[in-house]
Formats: sequence, C-alpha cells, structure tokens
Amino acid sequence: MRVLLLEDDERIRSPLARYLREEGYAVDEAADATTAQTLVGLYPFDVMIADIRLPEGPDAGFELVKRIRADDFSFPILFLSARDSLQDKLHGLQLGGDDYLVKPFHLQEVTARIRAILRRGKTLTPQETLHEDLKFDWANRRFFKGTQEVHLTGKEMGLLELLSSNPGRLYTREEIVDRVWDSSFDAETNVIDVYVRNLRRKLGDGVIETVRGVGYRFPTP
Repeated sequence: MRVLLLEDDERIRSPLARYLREEGYAVDEAADATTAQTLVGLYPFDVMIADIRLPEGPDAGFELVKRIRADDFSFPILFLSARDSLQDKLHGLQLGGDDYLVKPFHLQEVTARIRAILRRGKTLTPQETLHEDLKFDWANRRFFKGTQEVHLTGKEMGLLELLSSNPGRLYTREEIVDRVWDSSFDAETNVIDVYVRNLRRKLGDGVIETVRGVGYRFPTP
C-alpha cells in the first residue's frame, strides 16, 4: 500500500511517515505541492495525505487536490490540517477529498482513517477467506491461518495484501516495488524474493505462485 504524505512541517511529517512505515505502508514524502504533484505523475499511489497550508500558499493543498482530480487521479485523499472550520472541511470534501482530520491527531487515528477510506467501495466481509484456511481481517489488517493469527512484518503484510487483492493477477517485480516500497528502494536487490520466501514459510508454499522471470501472483480460490 503506497502513501503520498504531503506535509511541510518536518516535526509532523517525519514521525507520521515513520509510523506509517512501521504499519507496513510504503511512504513517499513531500514538503511542498510542487514535489507532491511530480510524485503523483511518477508513482501509482493508493492514498494521499495532504496538508492545506504549504510553502506555495495558504490554500496550496486545496489547489493541488483540485488539479489532481482534474487530471483524473482517483486515489483517496485525506486532508490533514490545523484549520478546523466547517467551511474548510466542506471545501476540502467538495474538491474531491475523501476525509478531513484536524491537527493535533493521534497516529492510530490516521491509519484508522486510511483503512476506512480504502474499504469504501469494496464489498468485503469483515473477515474474508483468501486461500484455503487463510483469512484476512480487513478492518484490523490481521491474518489468520485457521483459527491461529499469523504475525507478519509490515512489509510482509503489504506484499500479501497487494497480491491477495487480485487473485490470479500476475504482478511484475516492478509493479510490486511501485506499490509496496517507496522511491528509496533499490530494485536491483533480492529483497522481494526474501519476503516471498518468508511468507511461504509462515503461510504455506501454495500461497504465492512464481512466474519465473516475470513476477508473482496469488492463486485463485
């Protein structure tokens, strides 16, 4: 799950980015609207977190979201701002934002909001069977094999969540890097193979299929 975090205050951005990475999200950081717009054109984001007051101006976050929606990017957007007026909240939602969280905030609330907006439009049961006895608790991002919870690292969870979201779809290594890791990742390493081996060890050999020289896929039910 790849997140674009747009926040000019490093004291807020850094701990939030660190927390999101610990929770298994790939995070690209931007301190201004110009950088954020460049990143939007380069990478396939699953969600964007956007401040409103930025170096470009007091409403730069609003203006950026308006441009993003005009360019037909449909990923969910969560506004994160100290501006708490009803007018600002309504304006952000009318521009194409999906949620609006006022600062100060708890880090856990940010991830809860992300999970909520990502679930919208999905017809999922609270606990969905993914493969044989493997189940995923979508609300809390917890995996179970039978009745026993399987503890995964953040990146293991991100990789499994990506592959299992479209059973049978082949993901190339490049696509996996784009969706699970951020722009600082060295795609020439064998890290993806290591994570796949770890998942097979924890969940079973049949959970992830390899297409040699191309990539990986989650088996169809």
